[in-house]
Amino acid sequence: MALWLFRGGSQGEYEPKFLNEEKVFLTWDGLNDDLSQIRDRDSLRRLLKQSYPEASRHTIGSHLGQVWSFLKFMQIHDLIAMPRKGKSTIVFGEILGEYKYHSDSENPFYHSRKVKWFDKDGVLRAKIDQDLLYSLGANSTICGIVKNDAEKRIRAMVSVDPDSHRDSTNAQQEAKSTDVEEEQESVDFVALARDQIAKEIIKKFKGHGMTRLVEAILKAQGYTTFKSPEGPDKGIDILAAPGQLGFAQPRICVQVKSSDSPIGHQTLNELIGVMQNVAAAQGLLVSWGGFRSSVEKETAQHFFKVRLWDQDVILDQLFSSYDNLDEDIRAELPLKRFWVLAEPQE
Repeated sequence: MALWLFRGGSQGEYEPKFLNEEKVFLTWDGLNDDLSQIRDRDSLRRLLKQSYPEASRHTIGSHLGQVWSFLKFMQIHDLIAMPRKGKSTIVFGEILGEYKYHSDSENPFYHSRKVKWFDKDGVLRAKIDQDLLYSLGANSTICGIVKNDAEKRIRAMVSVDPDSHRDSTNAQQEAKSTDVEEEQESVDFVALARDQIAKEIIKKFKGHGMTRLVEAILKAQGYTTFKSPEGPDKGIDILAAPGQLGFAQPRICVQVKSSDSPIGHQTLNELIGVMQNVAAAQGLLVSWGGFRSSVEKETAQHFFKVRLWDQDVILDQLFSSYDNLDEDIRAELPLKRFWVLAEPQE
């Protein structure tokens, strides 16, 4: 068996469809041909050149390797890893079906494979070893993950017993033995840097420390705050309001959870109840481990009342406010900016 990195669109736009329909789709725009009739790589190369006449040789080579892997190298019981765009989780699944062609589907969902997702809320990136995150940081839409015994380790992490009829290393090496036209894997160094920072944050600001970090971010954004002392807080971790004395609007009640597990309705409902008790107009629910999909589906319902900060939002808020943070926080979490060359968009 093998492990495959699979992305649900450059902006994560296809991820909900992948998860809801329990399939992965080959989302190459306009590629509405039955690929089960393709017998060799040269035939696929010719089809891709016909479908994308303006594409460079480099791009055709990249498409060729990824599409060929989807058709020929992916096997039933192989593992799928789908990093969630804009979220701090990776969803893992198992391939259950052969390649299927859907001629009457809307563009670009013509080609699919059935998948069983183990947990649609995903695994927090901070719980995954850094060397595996590096391998899963490839920018390709589809990529075989070979290094660091990744398939075996991920299988153990998601508690899936290996039951293979073929050698996983050979299968993945075969999938990666593409010709010289194909691009070398590039790595999302921004995501890797965020992963390293996230691991440092949870190491230094676990428990009540996370409340202290969130309070520092709010202060840097101009809020006057009250932070509950460590211990039972009756659902109030932080109260915040703008202005020097904190008498302006909006009045915000903040609940902070540093657990690495996603939280559900109960915590959200508790926050809304506490908001009424302290006459807070808005609430901020901060969860390092993210939120269950049932909570995220109700974002619109609570849009004018509650904001949700998961790990990814916490990092964004930290970076945007870093220069204004208290010196003691910056000393505990020293960061510096650097520039990298952006990947070209084909």
